[in-house]
Amino acid sequence: MRPTYSADAEAYREKVQALLAEKLPAKWAGIGALEGDELTAFVTEWRKTLYGAGYLAPGWPIEYGGAGLSALEQVIIAEEFAKAGVPTGGPNDVFGIQMLGNTLLQWGTEEQKNHYLPRILSGADTWCQGYSEPNAGSDLSNLGLRGELDGDQWVLNGQKIWTSAGHLADHIFTLVRTDPDAPRHKGISFILVDMRQPGIEVRPIKMISGESEFNEIFYTDATAPKDEVVGGVNNGWAVAMTLLGYERGESAATVPIRYQAELDRLFVLAKESGKINDPSIRQRLAWCYSKVQIMRYNGMRTLTKFLQGHHPGADGAMFKLYWSEYHKIVTELSLDLLGAHAMTPSGRRPSTAFQTDDAGAPNSSWSWVGTFLNARAGTIYAGSSQIQRNIIGEMVLGLPKEPKATDPKATDAR
Repeated sequence: MRPTYSADAEAYREKVQALLAEKLPAKWAGIGALEGDELTAFVTEWRKTLYGAGYLAPGWPIEYGGAGLSALEQVIIAEEFAKAGVPTGGPNDVFGIQMLGNTLLQWGTEEQKNHYLPRILSGADTWCQGYSEPNAGSDLSNLGLRGELDGDQWVLNGQKIWTSAGHLADHIFTLVRTDPDAPRHKGISFILVDMRQPGIEVRPIKMISGESEFNEIFYTDATAPKDEVVGGVNNGWAVAMTLLGYERGESAATVPIRYQAELDRLFVLAKESGKINDPSIRQRLAWCYSKVQIMRYNGMRTLTKFLQGHHPGADGAMFKLYWSEYHKIVTELSLDLLGAHAMTPSGRRPSTAFQTDDAGAPNSSWSWVGTFLNARAGTIYAGSSQIQRNIIGEMVLGLPKEPKATDPKATDAR
């Protein structure tokens, strides 16, 4: 069985192809053919092009600057952009558009939507995510960043960590403990914070790949106006779960496109290394192919649910668990194909550590090694695999909750 598109959908595909043909340079080879300043300049200009054409947030309502497109039309855009080797936005748009923007559409006040959504699209505000803390990673409800209301503003003190692209952002949506006496999930608020103030310090964290794409953020009497709470004071957990649903699930129908492109490059690497006829290698390649196809069909299932009006929720954990565990294995195979060359990588590095390399990138050893070095982290960020399994078991399958450790205070009370 192969999924097919309607005549209307294919007509829309032709419209997208015409846009790409008009806007891209002659003899365009894909963003993977660019490096350094040339790559940065292209992404910056390409984002402006998408903004002018209404393609930055195609699923948003027209009144908020989107194109009002269906989920199917958005998948067609992703497919054609992947074929052309161009991004669907800038480096922080996953936080501003996919995560915060969609969450504001569901939870934000009209004032918040009218103020922030146009600024997200124009690039006037660049966002990052303030969730994890040193003692609140997978156990996110254990967060300790404190927020106290002082007149008309919140005063924030504490720390966030593993903040991806925080060094590129000027705003952060952050989870704050606003009622320390409430149960852990009840005393949290989702607050929008301007990072351009003395009370915010951003420190880069160096990764095993040598890059510094994430950071730790320190709040020292940082402030935010009291009306910058999204979804109501102490209701931040519900808002946070909505956002995680968009982070983990909305891309289920489009991410398999990138993984298919990456796998195609892996087949080429297998041929170039002379290992394509090794029976064990062929078996592992076949396994990867089957997993990408399953990922694709799961994405189509998710797309069908979107077309029926379903918002991302707990079932997004299934997709996040699936792709992160898959990517760990497929990049391990790439190093086995490289052999000794993986120990002294050379050539073009991947442009980001958090996704597969760009379309059009050469099969350099650094391209694969750099992707491999962060693939295991994919089973941790955005919710570890263990947490995803708990979510699936408890919230999707309805299984009993995992037993909790005994509270020492409760034991003493007895």
